[in-house]
Amino acid sequence: MDDKELASLIAKGESLELEFKSDSRRGFSDKEIYDEIVAMANTNGGILLIGVEDDGVISGCRPRNGSVTDVNRLKSAIFNNTVPSINTRVSVVYDPKGDVLVIQVDPYPEICSTASGKTLRRVIGSDGKPATVPYYARDQVSRRVDLGHLDFSSLPVDGATIDDLDPLEFERVRQAITNLRGDRTLLELPNEELAKALRLVETRNGTLVPNVAGILLLGHLSSIQRFLPTHTVHFQVLDIQGDVRVNDAFYEPIVKIIEEIESRFKARNEEREKIVGLLRYPIPDYSPVGFREAVNNALLHRDYSRMESVYIQWHHDHILITNPGGFPEGITSENILVHEPKPRNIRLAEAFKRIGIIEQTGRGVDKIYMEQVRYGRPPPDYSRSDSLAVRVEISGGESSLDFAAFIYEEKRDGKVFSLDELLILNTLYYDRPIDESTAGSIIQKGTTQGRRVLEQLHERGLVEVLRKRSGNVYHLSAALNKRLHAKSEYLRSKDIDKNQQEKMIIAYVEEHGKITRSDAMDLLDLNGYQATRVLKRISEENPRFKKVGETKGTYYIWENV
Repeated sequence: MDDKELASLIAKGESLELEFKSDSRRGFSDKEIYDEIVAMANTNGGILLIGVEDDGVISGCRPRNGSVTDVNRLKSAIFNNTVPSINTRVSVVYDPKGDVLVIQVDPYPEICSTASGKTLRRVIGSDGKPATVPYYARDQVSRRVDLGHLDFSSLPVDGATIDDLDPLEFERVRQAITNLRGDRTLLELPNEELAKALRLVETRNGTLVPNVAGILLLGHLSSIQRFLPTHTVHFQVLDIQGDVRVNDAFYEPIVKIIEEIESRFKARNEEREKIVGLLRYPIPDYSPVGFREAVNNALLHRDYSRMESVYIQWHHDHILITNPGGFPEGITSENILVHEPKPRNIRLAEAFKRIGIIEQTGRGVDKIYMEQVRYGRPPPDYSRSDSLAVRVEISGGESSLDFAAFIYEEKRDGKVFSLDELLILNTLYYDRPIDESTAGSIIQKGTTQGRRVLEQLHERGLVEVLRKRSGNVYHLSAALNKRLHAKSEYLRSKDIDKNQQEKMIIAYVEEHGKITRSDAMDLLDLNGYQATRVLKRISEENPRFKKVGETKGTYYIWENV
């Protein structure tokens, strides 16, 4: 790290992953360093800056080994005074105001402590500032769950018996298996055998004991409230001012809650229609499939060890679904489409699959994305998620009826789009032109795959390419724009210049052989007078751009030398 990187880092201020420590007034001891490193390793990892005041002013750190700081010696000391031993990256940044000791640590794949037995973690305190606090055993369950070391849903419930399971819920599960086309071999099993087959009970001293998943799926309401008070789902409807108009709370078994949420969803989900040929194509405010998958994910992946609730909030233009517990280790909003499925509650997930609530592949996220973009709406937004909760915002209400109808027509004609293709078409339709790198980022698969998808769409005549020195730029083809009645962003861009207009016109002629004034009007979103002026200017400035005809039916061509 150099001084510029250090200055940029300090400018961000303290956070869970960044801590400033003064070393000028009172020496910051090695023992305190071990504490901070353990706390960061037990949270999200981070950087410790010694020689920086709380307000970000560099005050300098003292030499730790005589007249110098031996970074290798300090690194070794940290390694030998933490359990398990933690590797760090230690460096000294030299600044005119004073030297700064920089210690970087990654999140550790298991719970860490100091050699003296102190276990700590980082939190945001009640004052909104980051702090290092004791990490008690009762609080470590969530961390083990996040790391994949513990399946909380498989744990036997102390004090529970087979009588805590409700016979009515067994029948509800059988109905769900029938309706959702689950594993029909389960239907004829008696209750206890069904619970065993779904692995919802454990044998302890010859007695069947429900596990957490069993109580969640089959428990009496009183048993759920007694043994799993963390299990609560709120369905809220908020008006445009943010005031809560409906606030229903559910504590029942999961299958029943899913039915209750779905009935409320259906009651509020309106539809619009688009005529496609002789058929009426209904376009709902929210995709039932996408909504169902998002709710299932929230119930399946939430951290049931936390005293928090799942929230389904219906706003005037979007639905926000929040579940306690951040993404499982390794998954982020930037790789959620490509990371392999990693359920937090494995036993519950297995039961969900056999019942038919989720599919066997575990790719519910793909469905949420697919359902959003095929209806001409923005992809689901996970950007508000953090270490405490996963939050997905699903945009609804008005969509592009023309875009949705186009996707439907293509599918009807056997021209099915992949999710990657739909994501890129959706972006091109609503946003500016994109390059190959941006396409790779959109589909979360890198530039090479982004280029491949763009080329596939180009071959189908759905996108066109503008070749620049800085690289290729892609936009919707003029034919598709006309079909969608869309104002193409790449052409109607607010800052489009004359040079870019000329490139677009020439690219169109190369693609279609000629261009008329009407084509130019659609292409550049101009009126007739403006389009005529642009075509005339290009022909005057470039002799190869030839006008053919003088009256109605006039068009322009690109004359090859």
